[in-house]
Amino acid sequence: MKRFIFLASVALAALVSCCKTDQKDYTSFVDPLIGSGGHGHVFVGANVPYGMVQVGPQQIRDAWDWCSGYQYSDTLVIGFSHTHLSGTGIGDLGDILLMPYDPAKTIYSSEYMPRKKAVATHVYAHLDHSLEKVSPGFYSLEMPDYGVNVRLTATERTGLHEYTFTADTSAILVDLCSGIGWDGVTDWELTVKDETHIEGYRRSSGWAKDHTYWFAAEFSEPVIGQKTEVITDKEYATALLFDTSVSKQIFVKVGISPVSAENAWENLAAEQSGWDFEGVYADAKDSWNEKLGLIDIVPMDDVQARIFYTSLYHTMISPALFSDVNGDYRGADGKVYNNPTDQYTIFSLWDTYRTASPLMTIIDRNMASSVASTLMNIYDQQGKLPVWHLAGNETDCMIGNPGVIVMADLCLKGFVDEGSMSDVLEAMKVSSMLDERGQEFLKEYGYIPFDKSFEVETVSKAMEFAIADACLVKVAEKLGDAEAVEYFGERSQSWKKHYDAETGFVRGRASDGSWRTPFDPFKAIHMKSDFTEGNAWQYTWLVPQDPQGLIEIMGGAEPFAAKLDEFFVAEGDLGPDANDVTGLIGQYAHGNEPSHHVAYFYNYVDQQYKCAEKVRYILDELYFDNHEGVCGNEDAGQMSAWYVLSAVGLYQVHPAAGEFQFGSPAVKKAVLNVGGGKTFTVVAENNSPENIYILGATLNGKTLDRTYVTYDEIMAGGVLEFTMGAQPQTL
Repeated sequence: MKRFIFLASVALAALVSCCKTDQKDYTSFVDPLIGSGGHGHVFVGANVPYGMVQVGPQQIRDAWDWCSGYQYSDTLVIGFSHTHLSGTGIGDLGDILLMPYDPAKTIYSSEYMPRKKAVATHVYAHLDHSLEKVSPGFYSLEMPDYGVNVRLTATERTGLHEYTFTADTSAILVDLCSGIGWDGVTDWELTVKDETHIEGYRRSSGWAKDHTYWFAAEFSEPVIGQKTEVITDKEYATALLFDTSVSKQIFVKVGISPVSAENAWENLAAEQSGWDFEGVYADAKDSWNEKLGLIDIVPMDDVQARIFYTSLYHTMISPALFSDVNGDYRGADGKVYNNPTDQYTIFSLWDTYRTASPLMTIIDRNMASSVASTLMNIYDQQGKLPVWHLAGNETDCMIGNPGVIVMADLCLKGFVDEGSMSDVLEAMKVSSMLDERGQEFLKEYGYIPFDKSFEVETVSKAMEFAIADACLVKVAEKLGDAEAVEYFGERSQSWKKHYDAETGFVRGRASDGSWRTPFDPFKAIHMKSDFTEGNAWQYTWLVPQDPQGLIEIMGGAEPFAAKLDEFFVAEGDLGPDANDVTGLIGQYAHGNEPSHHVAYFYNYVDQQYKCAEKVRYILDELYFDNHEGVCGNEDAGQMSAWYVLSAVGLYQVHPAAGEFQFGSPAVKKAVLNVGGGKTFTVVAENNSPENIYILGATLNGKTLDRTYVTYDEIMAGGVLEFTMGAQPQTL
């Protein structure tokens, strides 16, 4: 049954409005190396928006900061692979690795030997950032070790490599077997079909327990021989040899597929018919300009423009396409399905439900519709909405029911046709009643005790489940399901049972109702106690679905505001296991998602000016236009999405069709293309680095006496105008 309907007229109008010949070159403002150092973990390479292929340099993953396969501090590269993660806290992928080199000058990686995850003899080259160029849809690297220059570009399902050699005989290593870090190869196959065509697959197990990508590759020059390169004592790869005595340049085009080699060939034929590198790159650049142009800003300065458009770029790397040109894709149950709507993977939903997904619902309705279709198909295939989906696998990474949250937001915003909304509600209810990940104890006790079945991170889990339950209630109310409203409405209040009025914090609770002792609100003990990547200071505020309830339980607006003030200045020992708690302002941790909404809580106690102060400080002090420009894991676009919406002046606090609260617009003007030929323009009059406060606001010329606009008001188009000033004023 086809459940999801997206109006073709809306898609066409958006396409027409975005594809103008005089379009601004937004890609010139993007620096993909921002966030590639520190803990940013972003992908570096060539791709198109939401593409299946992310072709780029691959390094041996030495530690946590190599999750994307690239870390700016590293000086070695082992090749160029076709799939990558961006900004995640766990690594995987790196499929179909090619490495051009001079076989007479093979360098092996003895330099890796001191490293914890050393690979003893992998062919490698030195990476010099002064010889590296990267922009949306393009990557190049000169490798003097071998006298090879590499250029890469991509389409949705294919990568195009251009190798320029100096040697008369050159080689391209095709490595399908290396366990280069997080995942281990379980099976692989390489078939040389003829002198210019090869195909095969790589199957591995890691974060995604069983993922396979097939590939089809064509060379512009004939293969004249083969040799085996030993990778480790158990692994080897095939090197294809080429005569480069006359033509020094070899092109390789590679199609990939989650289904079959035949589909990979079909993808390649559909998306790359020739050898026009400049043409493919121009198309990739056009694709990026179309997407980046969905928000046109007047920035304060060039630095802000770079940070803004690089952030917007980061939000469009994933989810990644997971279906072939013929509509085939591999489902969550391992079976092959066909769907005319593009299907996607890489759903870091615990992160992205907060800002990245709401941003998508404003500026990319086509993509949001495809996501809705994909999430429901995953439900049909695995029996629950996804938690963290990767390459057709449910990883169950992170906590709560983020798939329920995202699906509720999409449903309430009109990305599901009315006839299918009952199916969505049923999927949400089924997912929320499974006896797994602590939910079984939530059903039994009304909270999650820490002394049952070695359960860990109980407080964080309960807080997240409560958010999902509240989102489910909003859908149930819309459909008139009184039973679901009553049951999940009560369960959505379960977070209150973890709140200790005596200490003023949420904390761990035993099955007999007693509190865990001793208690230290500063300690962040990941995977060992009551909190996930955070502490009691941070998780006490994780009630975006019920700010008024949190205000009441804290004793009213005055003590609530006082504790908020303390939150942003409190200092204490977080303990030795707090890698994810970064970007600290007091105990506010911008480098991780549970804190992302907290500055906007000031709006709920009539102190919007304090919200403006905190938001503008975060925008100015925790984002930079250099390789350490993201203060925590990018997390599949969430960190950057926070910057984009907050710089525009808006933030959706309630994650399911909530109001977009005002912060402090950092740009002078932003025009958002909301589809259907409409735009929503935000103007910040008198804006400057000093004028951070909103003195007044009008919507379509009418004075606003509130600190938010609704989703429907945004999507209707119009003009939101702020008057900015240097002195705080209560709105």
